[in-house]
Amino acid sequence: MSKDKKHGSIRAMELMVLYVFLMLFLVVADQIVKRAIDFTMEYQSTVPVIDNFFSLYYVRNTGSAFSFLADKEWGITALTAISSVMGVLVIVLMGIACKKHLKLLGFAFCLIASGAFGNLIDRVYWKYVIDYLRFDFGNYTFPIFNLADICAVLGTAILMGIIIFGAKYFDAFWGPSDKKDKKAKKAKAVKIEEPEEKEEQEETEESGEAAEEAGEDFEEEPEALPERAPVRSAQISFRPGNLIEHDDED
Repeated sequence: MSKDKKHGSIRAMELMVLYVFLMLFLVVADQIVKRAIDFTMEYQSTVPVIDNFFSLYYVRNTGSAFSFLADKEWGITALTAISSVMGVLVIVLMGIACKKHLKLLGFAFCLIASGAFGNLIDRVYWKYVIDYLRFDFGNYTFPIFNLADICAVLGTAILMGIIIFGAKYFDAFWGPSDKKDKKAKKAKAVKIEEPEEKEEQEETEESGEAAEEAGEDFEEEPEALPERAPVRSAQISFRPGNLIEHDDED
């Protein structure tokens, strides 16, 4: 295993551990608040916090978030099974997101898992979920909820925002494991192109060498011409007899 790949695995593990601890913290915080509400407040009692707007109201919800399926007898059983499967699945997805260093996506899965397990503990232990946060808007009362519901809804909202507004970011979840894999693919593509470039360079080098050789041949001194035999001048010989005859006539 290369150093870069090993370093990436360590970072992914650290990110996963961070989100697991965050999930455990949120689940424990949710359970502590629920136990405090159950211990200090009477069922269906109210503690005003902001008059006519926000209050603590103790109710027992046999349904899902915001009292969904609360009026169904089979609702608690179905929701327990759904919460169990969804919690495990979301943790697996969170692990994949951490492996690919997708921090925001991993955070969204962390929140969803926190909400799922927070309410799952209530359903398994009490057969209902304790809700306590109540908001009133005039004559309208928003469905009462708890910290686990906030985590689940916020995580889902982040996930939907990523899918809608960050499609490329979400596509990375299904793509290569990390950016290094993409770099490796680019490196392979460059290696494939390198032989062609080398061939072109070799061709240019060969043509340059041929041109240099041609230039050298052109600059070489011409071969020496073969030496010619020296031209002998005609030798005129004067005979003494001729001179003597000429003198007699004079």
